[in-house]
Amino acid sequence: MRPILMKGHERPLTYLKYNKEGDLLFSCALDRNPAVWYADNGELLGTYRGHNGAVWGCDVSRDSKLLITASADRTAKLWDVQTGSELFTFEFRSTVKSVEFSVGDKLAVIATDSFGEMSSAIHVKEIVGEPSEQCGDSVIELAQLGGRSNRAVWGPLNRTIISGGEEGVVRVWDVETKKVIYESDKETGHQKAVTSLTKSIDGSCLLTGSIDESAKLWDIRSMRLVRTYKAETPVNAVTLSPLLDHVVLGGGQDASSVTNDPRAGKFEAKFYHKVLGEEIGSVKGHFGPINALAFNPDGKSFASGGEDGYVRLHHLDHDYFHIAI
Repeated sequence: MRPILMKGHERPLTYLKYNKEGDLLFSCALDRNPAVWYADNGELLGTYRGHNGAVWGCDVSRDSKLLITASADRTAKLWDVQTGSELFTFEFRSTVKSVEFSVGDKLAVIATDSFGEMSSAIHVKEIVGEPSEQCGDSVIELAQLGGRSNRAVWGPLNRTIISGGEEGVVRVWDVETKKVIYESDKETGHQKAVTSLTKSIDGSCLLTGSIDESAKLWDIRSMRLVRTYKAETPVNAVTLSPLLDHVVLGGGQDASSVTNDPRAGKFEAKFYHKVLGEEIGSVKGHFGPINALAFNPDGKSFASGGEDGYVRLHHLDHDYFHIAI
């Protein structure tokens, strides 16, 4: 499983996202310029220039025509994927931490951070086909409870929004009533900040990662805790295999707190059996904590992005699909 090393960013990676077909990989980093790559060979296709701050997340529409990005410059931007043209800018009063298109791509959920006396919030924007008709007004705005928000994603059929943040609580919001209908507790939920939220390819499961050195798998409809995966270091990124019962966690100790030996920081992507919860393997290579993970929708490769500024593309070999588990 020899990785392809992709160097297109000057600063640490923050987020990775494949398009639906799995032929394009989008990357975000602290260097302000999201990038797009060929997912097969790691060739850099181009960058999207226009942000004036770190880019914390992105999403791509189902038809791969629209890209939306979240930035510390207090904006979320819509882009033409093919031309790289900036189509529209949503402006906010604080850092934008995450973005996600709804099923159908008609809406986008956007999570913003707290700033001063202003609390973090979740915004829903309508996405229209013509850029000239796009407006910045929010269809829904939810004031996040408690601490800072790190990420928000859509629940089943766009009827709920699921959020996670610095206080370690996972919340489910009813879109129609704008009320919280579920809130994790310290007994079953995370003990520290939630760093990542991702859904299985069929939308039935939610996987959360936390700096409490664990990841948790939830039934997305009932929010019943299914499994907890224990790591040895803070978990910064999580992803689920679309083919096998495998969960992948990435993280590691802060590079400044370990020795010059990268092994000491445990900068590796760890594979766990989704049902049994046991660690079944790992992939090393980054020279700093792993901040981003994404599985290709075909399940035959995955990408990792690290504090070292590299994206590593891992094509899974024949032996991987014959693991005796």
